[in-house]
Amino acid sequence: MFGRVFHYAVDAALVSTVLAGVRRSSGFTVETDKISEPSLRSVAERYLGFGETVFDMIQGTVVNSDYFKRDSKR
Repeated sequence: MFGRVFHYAVDAALVSTVLAGVRRSSGFTVETDKISEPSLRSVAERYLGFGETVFDMIQGTVVNSDYFKRDSKR
């Protein structure tokens, strides 16, 4: 039971992080203003904010890593 909940939590974090990456690279974002219920909108915004935080942590790690380099084509 705990393993399944952990698996779903990790999957949710990955989806949120991918949505943050899409927002950063393309400018497209989830439009939370269209969620009419204020409490659900708040949950959605916190969920997306969590993905932004994870994305920032990953990006900071990559920038300071010897295993990654900036692509000169960009």
